[in-house]
This record gives sequence, C-alpha cells and structure tokens, in this order.
Amino acid sequence: MHSSSSRLTACLVAAGIALTALAGPLAAEDRPAKELFGSMQLPAKMQPASYGSYAKGCIAGAVAIPTDGPAWQAMRLSRNRRWGHPQMIALLEQFSGDARALGWPGLLLGDISQPRGGPMLSGHASHQVGLDADIWFTPMPNHRMSAQEREALPFTSMLRKDKFLTVDSRRWTDTHAKLVMKAASYPQVERVFVNPAIKKKLCDTWQGDRSLLGKVRPIYGHDEHFHIRIKCPQDVAGCKPQARVPAGDGCDKSLAWWFTREPWAKPTPKKDAKPVRPRYATLADLPKACRAVLSGPSPASEMEATYRGGSGVATAFSAEPAPSSGVEAIIAADAAATEGLVPIPVPRPLDQ
Repeated sequence: MHSSSSRLTACLVAAGIALTALAGPLAAEDRPAKELFGSMQLPAKMQPASYGSYAKGCIAGAVAIPTDGPAWQAMRLSRNRRWGHPQMIALLEQFSGDARALGWPGLLLGDISQPRGGPMLSGHASHQVGLDADIWFTPMPNHRMSAQEREALPFTSMLRKDKFLTVDSRRWTDTHAKLVMKAASYPQVERVFVNPAIKKKLCDTWQGDRSLLGKVRPIYGHDEHFHIRIKCPQDVAGCKPQARVPAGDGCDKSLAWWFTREPWAKPTPKKDAKPVRPRYATLADLPKACRAVLSGPSPASEMEATYRGGSGVATAFSAEPAPSSGVEAIIAADAAATEGLVPIPVPRPLDQ
C-alpha cells in the first residue's frame, strides 16, 4: 500500500512538473509583450541587430550609454531605458560634443530603449528597436546630478500655457533652434520629431540650410523634448524602415493642418457602441526573431554592456559569435516574408 501510494505521488508530481513546463510558454505567449520586455534588466548578448519596425520590434546586442559623459547626463535612470543600437549611442556621443560647440552646456538624455527593446510598460509606442532617442530641451546643469535629482527635475515646456500652439519666446532661444537643426544634419538621422509649434517657429525663423527642415517633423507632445530617429543599419535585413520623408522643407499644408481643429478634435462616439476592451501586443505580434532576443543570454553585468566610446567599438559583443543557425533561419524567414514589399507608413499623424 505504501509502495502504491509512493508511485501515485511520484506520478502526480511528474504530471505537475510537465503541466508547469507546458504552462510556462503558454503564459508567456498570452502575457502582454510589454511585461516580458519591460522585465528584462540586461540586453541579449548577441551581435547588434534591430528587428521589426520602430513601433513593433526588439533589439539584440543593445549597449547602454554611460549615465555621465563629457557633455551629457542620462535622466530618469529608474526607467532603465538608456539602451540602444551601438550606432545610436555613438551618434549621441558625437552629438553631445557638437552641441557643446554650438554653445549648449550639454545634453540631458531621456528615453532611448529598453535593454532588449520591445513595447514599454508606459510611455512610448516607438523606441522599440534601439534607433530612437529623446533629448530634453532643458540644458544640462553645471554639476553632476544625483540619481534623485535626475528623477525629480521637471520638464520645461517650450510653449506658452496661455496661447494655443505658440512657442514661449522667454524660453526658446537661437541655440535651441541650432540644436534641433544640428540633430537633423547627420546623414544617419532620418527624422527629428518636435511639437508643431516648434516646427512652425523653425519654418518662420531658420536662416541656415532649409533643406534639412524636411527632416524636422511635427507631432503631438514633444514640447519639452525632441526625438531623434536614425535609419535602419544597412547590415540588418530584419529592420523595417519607414517611408521616406516627403520632399521639401515641410513648411506647407501638412504643417498648416496641425493648426486646424481636426488634429485636436475628440472622436465622436458612435451611438450604442460597446466599450472596446484594449488589446495589448503579445510576443506573437512581434517579429519571430524577438523570441530569440527575449530568451537570449545576458552579459555578466551592466558594465560589460556599457558603451566604450571613442574607438567606435561599442562592447565586447562585437567579438561574440553570430546567433545560432536556428535564429538565423527565423530571421531569414521574416526577411523573406517581407521581401519586395514597400514599407507602409503608419497612418498619419503617427508616422510624420
């Protein structure tokens, strides 16, 4: 009797272990992808690669920009969003030095991406592939801030509170304009997102090369910071680019639209419409390569994955072997599925 009971117990335990093993992946599949990616503290130790689109993807081999540099300080450290593709981090290093040469004290860096990219628990819809970065309009102070200061320092809007879509001339300076236009000047930068009022201010006042104004795109918010987006790296087949920026300086009807009622009107609720339950993106909604990125090994420490700077060699990741052939097959399948398709922009105004 005792032997039979022991065998039964062993069978039940084995069955429980099997069910747990099965439940794990199913639970991960059903969970919002933002929970999975938002819980990762370190990047995937793989060769750097961005997979998917800016608003639906992930990044392998991300590196962290140091919290402090010669001409920058990273903000809101508790968010753990100072990770990006090495090309993005290298650009920020270069931009910080160029900004100082313009007379700007230094950059305050906002969100770049999570360690493995993907959807975020709060905030952005984009910033998922390590190719986006936010720069505050607030100049860097003349001291190294504590972690607490970086959490508490308020944003500074460049707009007047008492007048619709109007730049506050008491805060906006020529150096702010030079800073935005310098960001747009880099060939790898595809777009610089700003508030429509700031775009109009630049259209009305910029005396430099106006061909660069086309890269400066109006978008909701972005009155306290501007958003730099770089192109997909050339050597990554799985990164999906946006449509090209339209020709011209963008100081036309497309900008005038922002100063009409249409962009700001509340949607009219349909009669007898049932409440729509929000659906969050799951792992199945992302490129298949993101599964490998999510489950990939981590570096030993954050320091190992922190950008070195200077030499252009970002981290020891560049010496790591390429992903396994299984991952390569997944990536190739993703690329084949979209080969020959023209990238379809997200409906306006999200894709400006």
